[in-house]
Amino acid sequence: MGKSLIIYFSRADENYAVGYIEKGNTEYVAEFVQELTGADMFKVEPAIPYAKDYNTCIKEAKQRIGNAPIKEKLTDISDYDTVFIMSPIYWGTYAPEVETALEGLDFSNKTIRVISTHEGSGLASMPSDVKKMCMGANVDMKGLAIKGSQAKNSKQKVADWL
Repeated sequence: MGKSLIIYFSRADENYAVGYIEKGNTEYVAEFVQELTGADMFKVEPAIPYAKDYNTCIKEAKQRIGNAPIKEKLTDISDYDTVFIMSPIYWGTYAPEVETALEGLDFSNKTIRVISTHEGSGLASMPSDVKKMCMGANVDMKGLAIKGSQAKNSKQKVADWL
């Protein structure tokens, strides 16, 4: 697999079907991937935090589609062969901030592996949207979808997929 990088978005607070959590579901899964692969991690963080309650958060996410500023942006991923892109499913795909994080990066000859957390959406359109953003990459279109309510206990599922 070569050197790997995990680019992930995760949100704590109130999550659908899970309630209030101190750490986001996707972060648990990202930590499992890191533990199992030794990958470097980059957490995508919104410039303006989302509301703590779920219903307000999803309204804010819809408003941010196409314009979701982030606190810090990667500028060079040339050292990596494999990139894991991970996010909860918001409005049928990855969180809007993930698109901001991916913009302008050179994905030529990279292998991209997609992981979503969800409560019924599966991967939704995340793999095809990642493929559009990551021109020149080999995107694993099968990906891995983990229910958020099972994220804390998904290490074996992640290991089997890897």
